Amino acid sequence: MNKNSSNTMALTPNTPNKRETVCIFGTGDFGRALGHKMIQSGYPVVFGSRSAQTSSLLPKDAEVLSHAEAAQKAAVIIIAIQRQHYNFLAPLAEILHGKVLVDISNNLKINQYPESNAEYLAQLVPGAKVVKAFNTVSAWALQSGTLDASRQVFVCGDDVEAKQMVMDIVRALGLTPLDQGSLLAAQEIENYPLQLFPMWKFPIYLSLGLTAFFFFYCLALDVIYPYIYENKDFSFFIAISIPNKVCPILALILLALVYLPGVLAAIIQLYRGTKYRRFPDWLDKWMLCRKQLGLVALAFASVHVLYTLVIPIRSYVRWRISSYTVSQALNNKTSPLDITNAWLSDSYVALGILGFFLFVLLGITSLPSVSNNVNWREFRFVQSKLGYLTLILCTAHTLVYGGKWFLNPSSYKWYLPHAYMLSLIVPCAVLVVKFVLIFPCIDKPLTQIRQGWERNPRYSA
Repeated sequence: MNKNSSNTMALTPNTPNKRETVCIFGTGDFGRALGHKMIQSGYPVVFGSRSAQTSSLLPKDAEVLSHAEAAQKAAVIIIAIQRQHYNFLAPLAEILHGKVLVDISNNLKINQYPESNAEYLAQLVPGAKVVKAFNTVSAWALQSGTLDASRQVFVCGDDVEAKQMVMDIVRALGLTPLDQGSLLAAQEIENYPLQLFPMWKFPIYLSLGLTAFFFFYCLALDVIYPYIYENKDFSFFIAISIPNKVCPILALILLALVYLPGVLAAIIQLYRGTKYRRFPDWLDKWMLCRKQLGLVALAFASVHVLYTLVIPIRSYVRWRISSYTVSQALNNKTSPLDITNAWLSDSYVALGILGFFLFVLLGITSLPSVSNNVNWREFRFVQSKLGYLTLILCTAHTLVYGGKWFLNPSSYKWYLPHAYMLSLIVPCAVLVVKFVLIFPCIDKPLTQIRQGWERNPRYSA
């Protein structure tokens, strides 16, 4: 009777002036860090340990008792122990009946067990109210206070009141709880910390593949070809010249690939005449990683800017300038300024500067700290309208830079076009299709479809 009474009282909402005692099973790194953070937040903390002796590593204001004694002092018990050591909880089932058990464990690999650790804990102690939480926060972040990157805490559980108590604790620690539903979501929550940049895999693999292709493509045309046919050694181009070609090419192609899935989605919706059918899986995944594609593209553009800034101090460039100057002096002839080339040079540099400026703006607005402070319409304006303007400027920058070589037969070594010509295929295709999509005769039905109109209502099912 006393046990049930104490549990009922413990499950009542905490008062602002007094917080309920929290028990932590486990005195490892995470248990100690979490206990220290809770004491700072005003929670009385009692540790349950195999050895009921105070350690210098534990917070000095915390009490250390045996597992059974510690469990009796709190309604919320945080299990900071690995799954393989849960067996000691079975003999404590009667004491833990009605208690809130917070499972914070993680595994060594994704889907390591048939059921989640939290579900296994619920089976082991059937009378307890199991909640999954805190597994996405690291002990180092709790100790150092650098929680900006891991402030969100996923919480799930079958008991609404118990889950609310845990979420109150999460908020009291200065973290943000995210309710993920019932305990069935525990396995997904446990898999989350084990995923290594899941949304970055496709952008990184794609950029690595394109980098390798264009690097060897430029190597063949700029180094191997002159060596074979002209007996000239331009191997030093590998250090700066070739990377300075590859980086802008990758930046332009990846930027175009950010907007290509949106164009493809519009075409699919027009073809189907409805928005109530799922896109293909490959397109869904592509659209989900557009932010990462854009950030990788920005990284390549930034490297291109740095490479461009060092061009005047390169030995090869200084040699070409001095040779040209000496040649003019020996011939006693000064070449007049070519106004057309001057315009082209200044134009492509100006277009590059403006394009890079907007590129950086897109990158800044994609940061959570910035995007959370703008409304949906403002974010869409920057990412869509200014994004397409960025793509136009960067494409124009490339066209103005090398447009004069399109019809020059000598530029096609081994009958292959310059690498920059290949880089224009995807962005030009995206811009042309987007230009067609904004025609009123196409934009109007597309807008109606996105507002819920269907050409054939049977697809609504």
